Amino acid sequence: MAENEELQEMSEGETRQKILVADDEASIRRILETRLKMVGYDVVVAEDGEEAVEVFNKTNPDLVVLDVMMPKMDGYGVTREIRRTSDVPIIILTALGDVSERITGLELGADDYVIKPFSPKELEARVKAVLRRTISKDVIIPASSSSGSTSGSGKNAKNIITTGAIKIDTARRQVFRKNERIRLTGMEFSLLELLVNNSGQAYSRNEILQHVWSYPADHRIDTRVVDVHISRLRSKLEADPTNPELILTARGIGYMFQRIN
Repeated sequence: MAENEELQEMSEGETRQKILVADDEASIRRILETRLKMVGYDVVVAEDGEEAVEVFNKTNPDLVVLDVMMPKMDGYGVTREIRRTSDVPIIILTALGDVSERITGLELGADDYVIKPFSPKELEARVKAVLRRTISKDVIIPASSSSGSTSGSGKNAKNIITTGAIKIDTARRQVFRKNERIRLTGMEFSLLELLVNNSGQAYSRNEILQHVWSYPADHRIDTRVVDVHISRLRSKLEADPTNPELILTARGIGYMFQRIN
């Protein structure tokens, strides 16, 4: 009943979101394609890394589900190719014991991971959570159109947060350093938004996973997902990522944002 209601809700929207599933195991492709279509998504599939890149470029999906170990080009190579031109959310599928696979995938720009073997319901939940956090389309707005500060007038100024040389447009989900746009993935922006909107408040890794990734409090996951995303944010925002001034480590707790005048 719940699945039928969700399908009806998604079908009544203006467009159906499209998901690319790339996995060399035919059974996994078939199961995920069937399940994701049942809950209202359009699905395209690929059976190897090269085909995944080709299908991605042709179909422009809203999210990619990507196996790490694939022939012709592995999931890391596919992630690199996608991240050259797109911030589309990526969920990687990785084996249970391969922690290094998860970390490498996240460092390359993946937004989340699901461990094999997994239940289709688990993947559906992760897809829904990531899409909800990255729903805004990546429309390029000239920096001059988004410049300003919170002291300006007009509706746009209310959405601009300025800290040092960084300007954050929360409405357009875009970040600028002076007049240069800094490209963030949807999950990176959601993490930044949480910290910025609560400047000076320290969040634990588990709290961040709950707020940004929508993981339930009792869900067990490697909290290094947060550490990798923090590292990626620092590399993009901080003048010296090894000595951060904006995104600080709150020892014994987690992370916090510090505004600079």
